[in-house]
Amino acid sequence: MTQTHRLSDRGRIDRTKPIAFRFNGAIIHGYAGDTIASALIANGLHLMGRSFKYHRPRGLLSHGSEEPNALLDIDRGFGRADPNNRASVAEAREGLVVASQNHWPSLRYDFGAINDRLSPIFVAGFYYKTFMWPASFWKKLYEPIIRRAAGLGTAPAIADPDHYQHRHAHCDVLVAGAGPAGVSAALAASADGARVMLVDEQSEPGGTLLHERDAMIGGLAAQAWLSQALGTLRSRKNVTLLARTTAFGYYNHNHLALAERLTDHLVNPHPDLPRERLWQVRAGRVVLATGALERPLLFADNDRPGIMLAESVRALLNRYGAIAGRRVVIATSGASPYGLVRDLRSIGVVVTVVDSRPEEDCGPEVFAARESGCEVLTGHGIAGSTGRLRVTGLKVTPLDSSGGVRLLPCDCVAMHGGWTPNVHLFSQSRGKMRFDAGLDAFVPGLPVQAEMSVGAARGIYDLAACIADGRTAAGPAADRAAAIMPSAAGGQTATVATQAFLKTGKAFVDFQNDVTAKDIRLAVREGFESIEHVKRYTTTGMATDQGKTSNMNALALVAGALGKPVPQVGTTTFRLPYTPVSFNALAGPNRGKLFDPARHTPLHGWAQAHGAVFEDVGLWKRAWYFPKGSEDLHACVARECLAVRTSVGIFDASTLGKIEVVGPDAAAFLNLVYVNAFAKLETGRSRYGLMLKEDGYIMDDGVIARLGPDRFHVTTTTGGAARVLAHMEDYLQTEWPHLRVALTSVTEQWAVIAIQGPRARDVLAGLAGDIDLSNAACPHMSVRSGSICGVPCRLFRMSFTGELGYEINVPADYAAHVWEALMQAGQPFGITPYGTEAMHVLRAEKGYIIVGQETDGTVTPQDVGLGGLVSKLKPDFVGKRSLARPDVVAAGRKQLVGLLTLDPQALLDEGAQIVADPAQSIPVTMLGHVTSSYQSACCGHSIALAMLSGGERWQGQEMFVTIPGGFAKVRVCAPVFVDPRGERIHG
Repeated sequence: MTQTHRLSDRGRIDRTKPIAFRFNGAIIHGYAGDTIASALIANGLHLMGRSFKYHRPRGLLSHGSEEPNALLDIDRGFGRADPNNRASVAEAREGLVVASQNHWPSLRYDFGAINDRLSPIFVAGFYYKTFMWPASFWKKLYEPIIRRAAGLGTAPAIADPDHYQHRHAHCDVLVAGAGPAGVSAALAASADGARVMLVDEQSEPGGTLLHERDAMIGGLAAQAWLSQALGTLRSRKNVTLLARTTAFGYYNHNHLALAERLTDHLVNPHPDLPRERLWQVRAGRVVLATGALERPLLFADNDRPGIMLAESVRALLNRYGAIAGRRVVIATSGASPYGLVRDLRSIGVVVTVVDSRPEEDCGPEVFAARESGCEVLTGHGIAGSTGRLRVTGLKVTPLDSSGGVRLLPCDCVAMHGGWTPNVHLFSQSRGKMRFDAGLDAFVPGLPVQAEMSVGAARGIYDLAACIADGRTAAGPAADRAAAIMPSAAGGQTATVATQAFLKTGKAFVDFQNDVTAKDIRLAVREGFESIEHVKRYTTTGMATDQGKTSNMNALALVAGALGKPVPQVGTTTFRLPYTPVSFNALAGPNRGKLFDPARHTPLHGWAQAHGAVFEDVGLWKRAWYFPKGSEDLHACVARECLAVRTSVGIFDASTLGKIEVVGPDAAAFLNLVYVNAFAKLETGRSRYGLMLKEDGYIMDDGVIARLGPDRFHVTTTTGGAARVLAHMEDYLQTEWPHLRVALTSVTEQWAVIAIQGPRARDVLAGLAGDIDLSNAACPHMSVRSGSICGVPCRLFRMSFTGELGYEINVPADYAAHVWEALMQAGQPFGITPYGTEAMHVLRAEKGYIIVGQETDGTVTPQDVGLGGLVSKLKPDFVGKRSLARPDVVAAGRKQLVGLLTLDPQALLDEGAQIVADPAQSIPVTMLGHVTSSYQSACCGHSIALAMLSGGERWQGQEMFVTIPGGFAKVRVCAPVFVDPRGERIHG
């Protein structure tokens, strides 16, 4: 195609660098600096897509990131394809393959357009009314059809080959938006040496100045002033200038998230360059110079291709040299588009202006337009448009009903319904907006963070006033506070005037989601008066543009339907991200193996070399089992368990969380965070500790050893290490800051090797020369410091298997040396390494709980048989008061029990429900659930632990557990299956 609608001497495109790309198979010619939209318009193409619900023909509406219509699939080659790119901001380059979305079999002839004929039944909320019955049809019939009929592109089927980067930065001032106000703010803020970041989502900074032709700033043409200002900023080392960078999220404490696009505009980017970079910036002050958004007008069939926002027609003409039409009707409710009249008339375009303002309310701009040869119809509204794949005419009528409908032939409509300050980021910062009746718009009110909005972002539309307002960003705090309220200078009234334009036909409010004015009014008639409810019922403002082009018109319609002023209706919540952000930009380098970084214990290499199969436990890779030959999991675990019960096993327990609690008040602190008492725990002794949340439910458990009068070694569960440390720090800093205690995580400093079984002492005897291992000198639950194999160690006499056991803590660097020595010493006794699966079986045989398996966040110590641990003498500890709540002490709570299947080989499913009578009518009363289930080689049958309502009263009785296809009969028993008297643990 040839560029039949391109000027040869206007715009910022580089005509020395022609490019070509494909759009729906056709070759499109353009120049470096074009967007896809500007290149298509320059080639005379206005039809760019189909709408979401009705599949109506749609063309470009805007030239910015608010574009709701022209969404395209873009294939950049080498697997770089993604949907829903806005043609208005996607930069054209050589070799792109671009396709429109949501149509079949072609863009011009779309079978889905039948939905437009059926629109009377596709009104707001028809999903909820139509597809309620029969309920079973939703998944099988309704949903698949609806998903095929509507959509916004197809997700790529192959992995993204690019890489992405994250970066953190700090600055004194962050300026979001590099238009005239933002550039002025950056100049002023950086003049005294402050670190300034100026970010803008466009390919080059400048905002509206990039398509301004006639304006003068300080005696210079606007674009000359811009060039000089940007040169000054680039020369200052304290300024970071980021183009193609969107500030999409504004969080607490002036923390902003930015998405920088680095390579999409390059033909052959260097393979080391990331495609996108996510910035997280902490700013001392934030200046929001985000400009204003032009509002569409509401009239019948206002969505035809060729009907665009007036400022976008001007931007296409002056920035890209692309002519949107040869016969243009400008429909406006204010003075702003009259600059477009001058620009269009300067190239000979036939222009007619339809101005809704009465003649007496208009200014000299109307006279100037008429002087240029334009017909100007004041006091007129729009009754509709004509055309199919592109607008061919606009129907206008006097608003005072003094005349009939007149058809104005045209190939482009430039509409202007006023300006809406871009308050999205301000709203995200939790600032409260106020309604300015003169501007007919919400503007920023008082900020809640160190932030100020400047220029059009707060309703100042005059160019000179915008630049002056930007300079206030560098002023002292008092000046900034005084500058919050917009001045009258340069302000213009721009009334929406929606009601008068609505006659017949579909007047679209949300273009992307096909929401019409009729839908809004229907929602109000059906009782949805809250704007948030109207939004959800109709999906207005829920498209990818997040209501940028639809919000104010929707508010005006709701206000009119309710007979209320707009401020009483309020506004919807502006959520982040400001514009869509790719998933990979958020993930950054956290992909593949880096998505969930693996933590290896110091003994990982040994386990790997000896054939261990690993499982993920939190972030840790843990040895699951150690198969020999052709052993499967069950055979291997049975062998490992029998070895521990009959001789000796060795286990890597290094992943246990370990915290050093040190200080004069260490014992008092532990007394407060655990249910049991530690004040009188002797040095060299340890105690099992249970930690509760404030609600009285079990949070974590572990063994606490006293190493000295003011030093404790605390262990936690593997998955709870970080959570427990944070819990302790929280209370120490907020509730008991007077306690003299220091907390240090030492999880990775100590490797832990567990030696368990009747021959455990024999294995250690020759290696722990300076530690007396006798029962008298080193009884169960004691801790001794000394050395093993010449390595300093902390030796804990403890067991999680119910057998004689020791846990050897040695510095991580020496773990492999000590492990090898223990394996050598254990050979005469058949020492057997075992993994986490055998550990689980062994502890279940003894009825030991695992937090997170037997507990689910609603379990108390009494529920799992540990009520005796709860101190009755301590005046307070975390969760103490909650343990007295009526629901916590009520009868019938679930309690820990054991289950034996009547079929010894039947293995229950963990999570399976327990019932007393499977024959009862539906709904069957569920009395509990299985928490752990294993085949036990030591017991000769399967075993299970369960939480059962009123568990104690069911002891010895038979119950039923759900299994695939029916129920299994079980007998309720005590949760201890091996050595119920606990004799083995004492050796």
